[in-house]
Amino acid sequence: MIHLDVMDGLFVPNISFGFPVVEALRPLTERIFDVHLMIAEPERYIERFARAGADIITFHLEATEDPAAVLRAIRALGVKAAISIKPATPPEAVFPYLSLCDMVLVMSVEPGFGGQSFISQTPDRIRAVRAEIDRLGLLVDIQVDGGINETTARLCVAAGANVLVAGSSVFRAEDRRAAIDALRS
Repeated sequence: MIHLDVMDGLFVPNISFGFPVVEALRPLTERIFDVHLMIAEPERYIERFARAGADIITFHLEATEDPAAVLRAIRALGVKAAISIKPATPPEAVFPYLSLCDMVLVMSVEPGFGGQSFISQTPDRIRAVRAEIDRLGLLVDIQVDGGINETTARLCVAAGANVLVAGSSVFRAEDRRAAIDALRS
């Protein structure tokens, strides 16, 4: 899948791109578009991103007043719904929404900047979310984003994650194919 980070300059200090870019890319590949909205009030734009070609829409729990309504709205558009939590947000904060999720994104860095170091408490946060998903008998993916490399990937998978977002470790590698293969192994 292709993970697309959308930043608005409000929820996070950086600005990236919006639905016109997603729409322009959509005809170029059939790969799954995992659109990560790092934006304030994501409910304002989910329909536009769905129409642009998002297959999965992830928004931050901290970015909206009614996460359940946003999750329901995403699913009503025929798109997989995911919720993300920042490193300072307790993992238990997503528990009330797990039954509405297809995926939970546990941020392992502060959102909005590439190239950050992996936060060492992340595996414990993943384990907490995985334990609750399993306790409830749900089929919900756990994604981890930030500081993912060959070493941190192993820690995340061992803790219960099954979807990893790798940016800098791949794009800064001299041999990108080898970097991807190392992550997959």
